[in-house]
Amino acid sequence: MISDLSGLVAVVTGGASGIGEAVARLAVARGATVVIADLDPARAAAVADELGGHAVTLDVGSAPDVEAAAERIEREVGAVDVLVTSAGITQRPLPPEHYDVADWDEVLRVDLRGTWLCAVEFGRRMAVRGQGSIVTIASVAGMRSMPLHAYTPAKAGVIAMTADLATEWGRSGVRVNSVAPGYTLTPLLRERIDSGERDPSNLAGESALGRMVDAEEVARAVCFLASDEASAVTGVNLPVDAGWLVAPTWRTYNGIPDKR
Repeated sequence: MISDLSGLVAVVTGGASGIGEAVARLAVARGATVVIADLDPARAAAVADELGGHAVTLDVGSAPDVEAAAERIEREVGAVDVLVTSAGITQRPLPPEHYDVADWDEVLRVDLRGTWLCAVEFGRRMAVRGQGSIVTIASVAGMRSMPLHAYTPAKAGVIAMTADLATEWGRSGVRVNSVAPGYTLTPLLRERIDSGERDPSNLAGESALGRMVDAEEVARAVCFLASDEASAVTGVNLPVDAGWLVAPTWRTYNGIPDKR
C-alpha cells in the first residue's frame, strides 16, 4: 500500500531536520508539493531546494509568525491540504526541583502551544474549504511516565488536543490524527548516543522488536494518515515505537522472549 499524496500541498513544521525532514522527503516522493516551515532559514532553504519545494522561516510558538506564514503559503503556493506539526524541542532528564521554570515554559511554548497555533491557523482554513488532514507529532513520552517534566506533559497535551480538534472539525471534512514516535534515530539522538549520554542497547532492548525506530518509518505512518488511504481515520494516536510501549512489563516475567 503506497499512500498517494499527488497534487496536495503539504506544510511540514520542523521540516528542516529529523522526523520532519524525513516526512518532507517521503511526502515529495509520494507526489506532494512541500513547504518546509522551520526556525532555521538556511537549512529549510537547503532542504526545500533539494526537494523542489518551498521554505518559510517560522517560530511555531509565535502567533503572529504562524498567521503570517499561513497567509504567505496560501498566497504563494496554494491552499494547504496537509499539515504535519513536527517542530519541537526536547529536554534533558532533571529532577523537577532542579529544572528551571523558564526552560519548562519554552518546551511548552514550542511543543504544545506551537502545535496548537499551527493546527488552528491551518485547520480553520481547511474547515472553511471542507477538506484537509492534520498530523501532529506526539511521542510515547506523552503516554508513559518519564523524568522529562516538561516534555511529557507537552506531548500528552498534543495527544489530547488532537482528539479534540478531530471532533471539532470532523463534520467540516478535516481529519486530525497524531503519531507517537518511540526512540527514533534522528541526528539529535545519534549525537547523544555518540557522546555517551544515552545507551543504545538500553534504548533498543526495552522494545518488543529489539531495536530503535528509523525516521522514515515514522514518515510512512504520517503519510498514511495524511492520505486518502486513511479516509475514515481521525482522532487516533498511532505509536511508531518498535513495540516500546508493550514490552517493559514483561521484565517482571523473566523478560522479553528471545528469537525462536
